Amino acid sequence: MLTETAYAKINLALHVRRRREDGYHELETLFAFVDDGDRLCASPAGADWLATHGEFAGKIDDPFGNIVAKALTALPHGAGWSVDLEKRLPVAAGLGGGSADAGAVFRMVEGAHGLPDDWRDRAARLGADVPACVLSTTCIGTGTGTDLQPVESDLAGTPVLLVNPRVGVPTGPVFKAWDGVDRGGMPDFGQTGSVRRIAMEGRNDLEAPAIAICPEVADVLAALQDTAPFLARMSGSGGTCFALYETGAQLQAAWDKLADSQPGWWKMQGKLR
Repeated sequence: MLTETAYAKINLALHVRRRREDGYHELETLFAFVDDGDRLCASPAGADWLATHGEFAGKIDDPFGNIVAKALTALPHGAGWSVDLEKRLPVAAGLGGGSADAGAVFRMVEGAHGLPDDWRDRAARLGADVPACVLSTTCIGTGTGTDLQPVESDLAGTPVLLVNPRVGVPTGPVFKAWDGVDRGGMPDFGQTGSVRRIAMEGRNDLEAPAIAICPEVADVLAALQDTAPFLARMSGSGGTCFALYETGAQLQAAWDKLADSQPGWWKMQGKLR
């Protein structure tokens, strides 16, 4: 039996630089990962099989056509695997949930059989966030987010709270609603040497268009800001937002406060990897 966590992805910063002729967007982003997420188990089988359960399993319309099944198809892994997916991360939430699931499959295949030399290309064909989710370590992404530079993080171990208003935010319309203004790149890690500084000086250029589509994102951000984090920001194209705290006690206080004031919101707490 192979087991793996599909670590929740957050974008500590996400700068959209331009719209490319191929329809994609040129990005600069700082990926980080939380030490919790979906959970996968796999065992050898005569053919590939995927079973899903968990709070958000019902959001997967076609278990056999989703990204986990596609990841299995993309990699040699013997006769077949029976995979059990506990879907704990919300869908269309800016956490790379499906990409994280695919990344977990890649890591399980790596442990059992090794990965082919072109695994990065195979991962990128599944989605722009998948290569980063295979690594699941802090890294800087450029291009469409698939050109990766792993970096040492001075935020490793930082307490983090994830909050989603339980409203799906589709990625395509958010990117389409971006105003096209290049507000400049991220601080250069080679000069700063600090993930924390990049995060603090960075921004998420998709926050405004996401809020225009899903006003609840602004409510989440305001609620998180009210818990005194040192940083609160939307992740990816929304609608999950995250807050970073100096201490575990501050995180627990924030969790308790939101549990009382917003019991209907989805929440997850953990630490940055």
